[in-house]
Amino acid sequence: MTKKVLFICVHNSARSQMAEEFLKKLGKDKFEVESAGFEPKEINPYVVEVMKEEGIDLSSKKPQSVFELVKEQKFYGYVITVCDKSREKECPVFMGTPKRLHWNLKNPEDYTGTDEEILKKVKNLKEQIKELVIEFIEEYGS
Repeated sequence: MTKKVLFICVHNSARSQMAEEFLKKLGKDKFEVESAGFEPKEINPYVVEVMKEEGIDLSSKKPQSVFELVKEQKFYGYVITVCDKSREKECPVFMGTPKRLHWNLKNPEDYTGTDEEILKKVKNLKEQIKELVIEFIEEYGS
């Protein structure tokens, strides 16, 4: 039986999108995965660029609202919030879930510097998320 997983962050524009795509790719058919945000907005262009390196195209992906999922009365076995600790109060909560996890990840919208410096930080974030997804699969994938 596939396990349903929802990744949530504030805008569904970076961290949750990367986590969703990595779990789809690496978790194979063990998981049914979605991501959403409380205030969805366009996917971060740096995220689109670094995910291409993984063979994942996010250029036409549409962020979605967590409120739409609530209205549809969707149920998830796992809800993983991917907000950074310093902004945790903005991190959404999805009700009625048996297993909640939190991954403390910086928001790429807060990154500063040149394009090259920001891209490097987003690449590091991508690797961090990939590692967390691999650990999640090892722990909950059986």
